Amino acid sequence: MIENGLKPLKNGLDFSGIKKCKEVHWNLTPAELIEQAILNREGQITDTGALMCDTGKFTGRSPKDRFIVEDAKTKNTVWWGDINIAISEHHFDRLYNKMIEYIEYKKIYVRDAYAGADKTHRLNLRIINTLAWQNLFCYNMFLRPERYKLENFEPDFTIICCPEFEADPKMDGTRQSNFAILNLSKRIILIGGTAYAGEMKKGVFSVLNYILPQEKGVLSMHCSANIGIEKHDSAIFFGLSGTGKTTLSADPNRLLIGDDEHGWTQSNIFNFEGGCYAKAIDLTREKEPEIYDAIRFGALVENTRFYPDTHTVDYENVSVTENTRTAYPLYHIANAVSPSIGGIPKNIFFLTCDAYGVIPPISILTKEQAMYHFISGYTAKVAGTEAGITEPQTVFSACFGAPFFPLHPTKYAEMLGKKMEEHNTNVWLINTGWTGGPYGIGSRIKLKYTRAMITAALNDSLSNVGFRQHSVFGISIPMTCPNVPSELLSPRETWKNDIGYYQKANELARQFIENFKKYTEFANDKIMSGEPKENLKYL
Repeated sequence: MIENGLKPLKNGLDFSGIKKCKEVHWNLTPAELIEQAILNREGQITDTGALMCDTGKFTGRSPKDRFIVEDAKTKNTVWWGDINIAISEHHFDRLYNKMIEYIEYKKIYVRDAYAGADKTHRLNLRIINTLAWQNLFCYNMFLRPERYKLENFEPDFTIICCPEFEADPKMDGTRQSNFAILNLSKRIILIGGTAYAGEMKKGVFSVLNYILPQEKGVLSMHCSANIGIEKHDSAIFFGLSGTGKTTLSADPNRLLIGDDEHGWTQSNIFNFEGGCYAKAIDLTREKEPEIYDAIRFGALVENTRFYPDTHTVDYENVSVTENTRTAYPLYHIANAVSPSIGGIPKNIFFLTCDAYGVIPPISILTKEQAMYHFISGYTAKVAGTEAGITEPQTVFSACFGAPFFPLHPTKYAEMLGKKMEEHNTNVWLINTGWTGGPYGIGSRIKLKYTRAMITAALNDSLSNVGFRQHSVFGISIPMTCPNVPSELLSPRETWKNDIGYYQKANELARQFIENFKKYTEFANDKIMSGEPKENLKYL
């Protein structure tokens, strides 16, 4: 067996059950991994120095092929169903043994990394990849230990990712040949049949969403976060992919903590990751300079294409997928905080891409409404994030990221409500979707106005303005906002059709109520008081 790179003095591959292997590369640098990727013909170099790779058949996550092993530990703690799908210990062990045997004949890339900037709640990861570019993805996305700490590194969790290895659904208990399986007892994640790198990062996120709330009392969150330069005030942004988490948190006037996954302790919020995984579709320096300039040597771009006869990426090209992505380390962002930790948040923003066009562009929520909307997680799936999605579709995703949360959503919502109360934190509902009508009729709310509304909330510019209550959703809408046309603040006014507006608002309210029925058994009266009420005048 050939080995190179900096490997631990003990607890090497034996720790992961791998007894032999053709060739092992330990903890290679980005330059070394890029060289390996080019030699392996896994990708091409762009004119900015980034590595461009394809993810193959799967250009997004496959939620129906993500499983959790059902055993004595998880049987009565995981919220089983269409999101958290059970697989037996027998089937896991069978796949694990087959993958270990498969790896014996492969060249592999091993990386030791952290998940969690707060050392008290950190998870040690060992990632085993058969593709060099995917190991570079892990270098970018997870936290990077100092070189001297790698010598005695002991993993808490192991990821084995072999995109070219496929399951036999009839024998292995999977739905089809691709799979992502979490074993929370044996502390192993298996991924095969798909080269979409986001499966690794979301697998680790799911693990933290199980461990931290139960074992550490830490609220785990699918959110981005930043901090004020002068006031050092932290803010967090909840939302599904495509609603603006990365864009809105990458504010040149604030310091970035992280763009996707965080924990909230008794004394701070902290980033789980060491990088950003941003959508790249239609990316320009003018619109998103921080992200655009981060795509340099060491960064990755997925499923993009070059302009003809060049190595310049054409970010408008969606011939492969609309879910083109870039992965880069946080230190590629000039105003990123290091370590990625901030104080208790003063403001929370729920980002929703409202395809109905009835949610106000900004409103403030009571604690009860915040818990209700947090569990509901209303938005629209953005094109390309998952297979088969080509235009926005209305969805409800609990905690603004249901596929990643193993516990019942009310567990996370109650923790959020308690922290809001303890710290007097404001929660704002921000619509980054449509106004003046539903998708196809109305228009998308301009980014400059969304930024202005968020800035006003952060600067306390809305604390002394009047508010009016929405007759259906009960949320409070500011009468004015600096640098935003007043008529934009009221979606009813932008429609110029009261009957049409309230009929659509009632329709959405009914969907909220119907969706929430599956949670009512576990939701207390305070949470239920945040439910919308139809406007009877327009039934």
